[in-house]
Amino acid sequence: MTDWRTTIWPPSASLPLWYATKSAKELTVLVLHGLDLRAKTRFLDKPKPEPADNNEMAVTLDGPRVAAQSTAPEQLVVFLHGYGANGNDLIAIGKQWRKLMPGAAFVAPNAPEPCAQAPGGRQWFRLTMRDPNERWTGVNKACPVLDAFLDAELDRHGLDDSKLALVGFSQGTMLALHAGLRRARAPAGILGFSGELVAPPEHSDQVIARMPAGKPPPILLVHGNQDDVIPAEALFLSAAELAAARIPCQWHLSIGLGHGIDGEGVVHGGLFLAKCFGLKQAPGAVTRP
Repeated sequence: MTDWRTTIWPPSASLPLWYATKSAKELTVLVLHGLDLRAKTRFLDKPKPEPADNNEMAVTLDGPRVAAQSTAPEQLVVFLHGYGANGNDLIAIGKQWRKLMPGAAFVAPNAPEPCAQAPGGRQWFRLTMRDPNERWTGVNKACPVLDAFLDAELDRHGLDDSKLALVGFSQGTMLALHAGLRRARAPAGILGFSGELVAPPEHSDQVIARMPAGKPPPILLVHGNQDDVIPAEALFLSAAELAAARIPCQWHLSIGLGHGIDGEGVVHGGLFLAKCFGLKQAPGAVTRP
């Protein structure tokens, strides 16, 4: 039996950006904001079976929230966590963005399925690495559930998609890009950390989300150049695939970062979303955490 001991690093950080996990065999693996099957199964004695792929997913999502500082929310930011994590993994970023977006409400729904590879964790769709089409199948299966949640949240706050931003990490980025680009009306912005676009070229005609001016939503992709879970090449491939579909995107490469979110990414992402919402920032409104 492998002995897992987890330490948060750095201890004083407000966000647990990554975890150093050491086994009894003195092997070290980085586990960042959502476990990844490829990273974790290297150190498991016996891989756990995936849950059955039922046709029906849970239709009700919920998760931790950060309320807007204003009386009534003026924007909605939805975090989509990574594989094997849950909503608590990303919601703390919302607290750091409150100064940038004081009128925004933040919510991080827990994904609908339990994750067999991470007890207590959740998944938007399963990852076995045995089926080359499972990511495409997965985002299509999860999209209606997420759309229903987004519609309900917007309706509850009296907002429309022009006041919505999607923020994903890893598997959550895959879903944020897939769902955000297929909404009847485009969200204000899509921010993706350490993920990739899952869209075979033959399905590019499904990308219908447009803003009132007829343009696709603004997109920012952020990736670490040392990512060994979803390699940094995925950032450039995703940008190229989006460009082929006539969807521009911005990107930021964090030097020395693995599969995670660093202070630079938090700052760049927050400023990007504030701009998407048309919010002006005073000098010094945001600092690196």
